[in-house]
Amino acid sequence: MFNQLGDRLKTALDDLRGRGRLSEADVNDALRNVRIALLEADVALSVVKNFIEGVRKQALGQEVSRSVNPGHLVVKIVHDELVALMGEKNDALDLAVRPPAIILVTGLQGAGKTTTIGKLALHLRSLRGKRILVTSVDIYRPAAIDQLKRLADEVEVAYCDVGLTDPVQMAVDALDYARKKGFDVLIVDTAGRLHVDQKMMLEIKDIHTAIDPTETLFVVDSMTGQDAINSAQAFNKQLQLTGVILTKTDGDARGGAALSIRYQTGCAIKFIGTGEHNSDLEPFHPERIASRILGMGDVLTLVEEVERNVDREKADRVARKLVKGKGFDLIDFRDQLEQMDQMGGLSAIIDKLPGMGGLPSGTLQQVGHVNTKRLVAIINSMTPRERAYPALIKGSRKRRIAGGSGAQVQEVNRLLKQFSQLQKVMKKAKGKRGLSQMMNQLKSGGPPPFG
Repeated sequence: MFNQLGDRLKTALDDLRGRGRLSEADVNDALRNVRIALLEADVALSVVKNFIEGVRKQALGQEVSRSVNPGHLVVKIVHDELVALMGEKNDALDLAVRPPAIILVTGLQGAGKTTTIGKLALHLRSLRGKRILVTSVDIYRPAAIDQLKRLADEVEVAYCDVGLTDPVQMAVDALDYARKKGFDVLIVDTAGRLHVDQKMMLEIKDIHTAIDPTETLFVVDSMTGQDAINSAQAFNKQLQLTGVILTKTDGDARGGAALSIRYQTGCAIKFIGTGEHNSDLEPFHPERIASRILGMGDVLTLVEEVERNVDREKADRVARKLVKGKGFDLIDFRDQLEQMDQMGGLSAIIDKLPGMGGLPSGTLQQVGHVNTKRLVAIINSMTPRERAYPALIKGSRKRRIAGGSGAQVQEVNRLLKQFSQLQKVMKKAKGKRGLSQMMNQLKSGGPPPFG
């Protein structure tokens, strides 16, 4: 989501890095380029003006002129201003109420409300251990109810089917059911509506009044840019929103919504949707997002994703094999690819590593095109013996594997080469101690010990 904005901001600030002294002209030239980058990212003009003035005021201060490295200090000022713009810190859900805590989810048509509810339910169930009940009061799109039922099954939470045709009464009945059955959280899905549709806006206001939600969340597609801000403002006026969830941030959005929405609506961004999996929902941490934008990485989020998505049993199995000196085989490789895919793919992981922002854009783009599902399909087309002993895979076997997975022989060759290189890296890890050392290095913000 922030790649284009990040590239342009880094380009604008690169001239300042390493400068022994900064003149007012240097700062003004850099801020002119920062201003252009923000406007091209669809950040609101009023937001850009205040942001630039805030940076300028600090960047021309005495503390910068006396700094050992004034260029780096200006970059830090830009980082801190980005954090302030997006809300200083993560604004978590406030569920410290008498159960059930009620979360009312609303937004425009097609914003991704229903899929977001599935992700949110999984997040609350797995990380907070809450008993979750979800329900839909969308009587206008029957598929929405079926979709939420299916998602509830997938993430292993309860669904309340009230079976009525009046959205307000459906919400009230679902709340009564949640109270009787002792659920911790009730999440209510509502119909998508335009803020200019007075009848639909009156309906959501009546639902809000009837159930008095603990949290009223507005789900917005980050691809819609400034339209997202206008919609959020209209809904906030009617419902007094407590937070926003940005969806589809893994797409080609320019980032303007994330940088503008808090300033213009007063509503905190609480979560961002980062992919298609049910686990692809991140709490929104402004300081981490600012670091990503400026190419500084986001190790804390990466470590949290590892903790959440990595299968401990499989990881321990690999570690035991390395300790005993046994080989890292294609079965292990496939497991790692599948877990990588759960974390958003290789490009999402690299984006969070410190220093990766300095890589050429072409390199990052090439990494982004690595299709882990295709690699897994190639490995699945091998026999168990071939996975255990890749050296057996020669000409005729490669052709059979390629045909069985719908791939080309060249892709099979490429996978085997990548696997061979990874084997060498894993040997350098020297078992559990090496793997633990690598993760500790990442947590501290340094490079892997064998990188």
